[in-house]
Amino acid sequence: MSNYFYVAPEQLIKDRAEFAQKGIARGRSIVAAIYDVGVVMVAENPSASLNKISEIYDRIAFAGVGKYNEFDRLREAGIRWADGTGYTYSREDVDARALANFYAQHLGDMFTEGQKPLEVEVLVAQLGNKFRSTKLYRIAYEGTISDETDFAVLGGDAETIKERFASLEVGRLSLAQTLKNAVSALAGPDRQLPVEDLEVGVLEDHGERRTFSRLGDEQIARLLT
Repeated sequence: MSNYFYVAPEQLIKDRAEFAQKGIARGRSIVAAIYDVGVVMVAENPSASLNKISEIYDRIAFAGVGKYNEFDRLREAGIRWADGTGYTYSREDVDARALANFYAQHLGDMFTEGQKPLEVEVLVAQLGNKFRSTKLYRIAYEGTISDETDFAVLGGDAETIKERFASLEVGRLSLAQTLKNAVSALAGPDRQLPVEDLEVGVLEDHGERRTFSRLGDEQIARLLT
């Protein structure tokens, strides 16, 4: 006769939350902020090929922290969802709030019903136009969505970095100043981040359909100086 071990639901949820938080804390953080004409996302990422920041659709970008293979699968699923929605309806019907809900449902289901919760935290950024406003949505490992006003921080040291950035950022500044503040907040008072260890993605309208661009080392260095 098999023996079944009972675990209280409250303890199970607590254990799953601690497991996910430990996985996320091992990853380096990301700062995303709205500047005067766009959105900038800044990650500490020494890898040249394992990107944390990516384009999802015309005016929508994605950022993820935690276990790379897990948030990269979410990125791919988001691209498929956006392409399918745009093809079925219209490109204007693809918006960040609906994509954030899509991610939240998946993360929530994995947290409560999966074999293990996903060790990830993701961000969906949308560049506004005449129909929609610029938005930042942070989705936690258990599926909670946060609508961030001016900036968002993901990762294990998020609260400390958030306090640093808030003390530097007042209002919506230029891209160069916002980038400097984000890098300073990520680095902290005791170290400096080399340009080669920074991954920077930008959403900005240049009169074309696509608004996402990835900044190279020379562009980042020029903005920081």
